[in-house]
Amino acid sequence: MTPALIGAVLPVQTLRDVPALRSAVEALKSDGKPLVLVPTMGALHDGHMALVEEGRRHGRHVVVSIFVNPKQFGPNEDLDAYPRREAKDAQMLTAAGVDILWAPPVEVMYPQGFATNIGVSGVSEGLDGAARPGHFDGVATVVTKLFNQVRPDVAIFGQKDYQQLAVIRRMVADLDMGIEIVGLPTQRAEDGLALSSRNAYLSEDERKAALALPRALGEAKRQIEKGDPVDGALAKAVATLAAHGFDPIDYVTLCDATTLEPMHVADRPGRLLGAAKLGTTRLIDNIAVDPA
Repeated sequence: MTPALIGAVLPVQTLRDVPALRSAVEALKSDGKPLVLVPTMGALHDGHMALVEEGRRHGRHVVVSIFVNPKQFGPNEDLDAYPRREAKDAQMLTAAGVDILWAPPVEVMYPQGFATNIGVSGVSEGLDGAARPGHFDGVATVVTKLFNQVRPDVAIFGQKDYQQLAVIRRMVADLDMGIEIVGLPTQRAEDGLALSSRNAYLSEDERKAALALPRALGEAKRQIEKGDPVDGALAKAVATLAAHGFDPIDYVTLCDATTLEPMHVADRPGRLLGAAKLGTTRLIDNIAVDPA
């Protein structure tokens, strides 16, 4: 080894075809240590890196996938504009000691003739499932493919996409996938805004106005937990968002923390979830509600 390479950090191994991925994964798993998958769509930020850090706590080997999945975008959504910066992402993953970056092109993930669709009933049908028809079929399909390609022991997801997490947990249980699903609490900026790749779309004024979403949910949580009527607390949250320029407001609702069934009385653990558009950017957030 040349002196220049001593102590050097090698770039993360970036793979784009399934045979190469399978070979690399088999080599990693040969020591019997758990393999962890962190699925992402790239444009990585501190929230994603917290998922990687959590992955390290659950296994020795970490694979991060980057794939902007066309099947979970609707016809009028931001597929083409979604931020893509793989070179910077790879630098961040290298610094974090990630073993493999799985970055397949669309034609590898969905080859010609691809005709299979995975749907999860129940937890996928309201909230974003209603606002974005077909979205969770696209999520379930791509996550199933990622699980089959990487074959992880553990997969890490963020709770910011709370309904997505519920869909994946239901799918893994129903299909006996045998993968441990870990949900990491939402990572936030210092001012409380949930970290998201889409925050990059916000103008300076919109970034300030966006704080109304976590603050409105936080105030609704306080009202509900002290015994105020649920519907009144939700109505106040909607009014707050509208006053700060959110339009349209897809939903602000309280749901059962597990089934995501709507709750009008806070008689069990729940989840406050909100989704609304600020300018051209759709933001989502959620917060736990414990009536106890």
